[in-house]
Amino acid sequence: MAESLERLLTDLGERSTYDAASQCSRCGYCEQACPTYVATGDESKSPRGRNQIVRLMLEGKLDDKAAAMEALSTCLTCGACTAACYAKVPVVDIVLEGRRMLRGETHWLVKKVCRIMVTSPGVFAVLLKIGFFFKKIGLSALARPALRAAGLPVLASMDEHTDESPLRSLDDVMASRQDPDSPSYRYFAACGPRYLYPRVGAATIYALDKLKGPGAYLGNPCCGLLAHNYGDLSDARELARKNIEHAESRGTEAIVGDCSSCVAFLKSYPQLFLKAEDAPWRARAEAFSKRVRDAIEIYGECADQLPAGVAAGVETTYHDSCRALNPQGLKEQPRRAAKKAAGASFCEMAGADACCGGAGAFGFVHEDLSDDLLKKKVGSAAAVQAGLVLTSSTSCLIQLARGLRKYYPDAKVLHLSEFVAGALQKNHGA
Repeated sequence: MAESLERLLTDLGERSTYDAASQCSRCGYCEQACPTYVATGDESKSPRGRNQIVRLMLEGKLDDKAAAMEALSTCLTCGACTAACYAKVPVVDIVLEGRRMLRGETHWLVKKVCRIMVTSPGVFAVLLKIGFFFKKIGLSALARPALRAAGLPVLASMDEHTDESPLRSLDDVMASRQDPDSPSYRYFAACGPRYLYPRVGAATIYALDKLKGPGAYLGNPCCGLLAHNYGDLSDARELARKNIEHAESRGTEAIVGDCSSCVAFLKSYPQLFLKAEDAPWRARAEAFSKRVRDAIEIYGECADQLPAGVAAGVETTYHDSCRALNPQGLKEQPRRAAKKAAGASFCEMAGADACCGGAGAFGFVHEDLSDDLLKKKVGSAAAVQAGLVLTSSTSCLIQLARGLRKYYPDAKVLHLSEFVAGALQKNHGA
């Protein structure tokens, strides 16, 4: 059995996983907020259903492990249920604990990738560049049947549905950057903007420099979210320690990231250190997490500095990244920035706060269910005739780009950083 956290931080304080699951009164308020329950009508795929499955596991009363894994694996971990819950039951954390208890040994490839990210990030970057090169010349498509035959269909699906394949990482792009002696912020390079969307990272740094003053490139390790959700907790903790130490050695400025999923995880670091022997690390994790900001928070705070309507002309709407909206509570902040820059061209679409079905690897593991959610999201964008959809996490960028290409090619998706940076560039003529 994979290691579990066993204790969770909840709105009612620190609780055992069992006590946290027992906070659920099965009232049902969460069900209409849950995308998978709304799509399937299956009680086991509702938040309260998943809570009860984990309770049964902890009580030793679970009979059908395969059915339990199906129910837990189809959770999007969007957190909409907790946002709707009066008791704020931490369903996402409970579900992840249940997955760890059922999963057993971590898949060898996931374990290997996580270890490389911990011990040899430079090697990981090189391997990605090789993979992206093969994709550019068309060889990766030839490998898809072999990947599926080897029991790795998720990798084949990722290659098929992800168009991006940059040969320069954000580290390469920023290699010549001269950081100021007294930076106004420290930029945290999440893996998505770092390797898959370096243009997003570059746009974030440009926008933050203009709005807050020159910042510094943190040069951080991976945040550990991949290991936390799919690998070993020991790797997630090791990466958390590395990031805390790295940030502490660089100063006390705000740490700003631009993948909302990773930022939300950085803010949750204290939960990794709840054991008594980890008390010193918990204190350091709490101090670290208080420094962490999502770039879209800052754009909202600095919306008055943005040029009004300079990005007008294309109908623009906003899709809430689940990990920005639910655990971080960031709803109005990104809209203030988008509305200021877009002016009269901004239009709110129905269901902007509903998950698009990306959710990390979810879109590649549960393709049919993911596609049902994606079609609904794209339909909402089409209903307001949007030509541009803004968002703030890597999974959403991948998923929405895939959906717009397939169902509504009249629109494209951008990270809010790209939109804000573009508005500032137009205004400054640079």
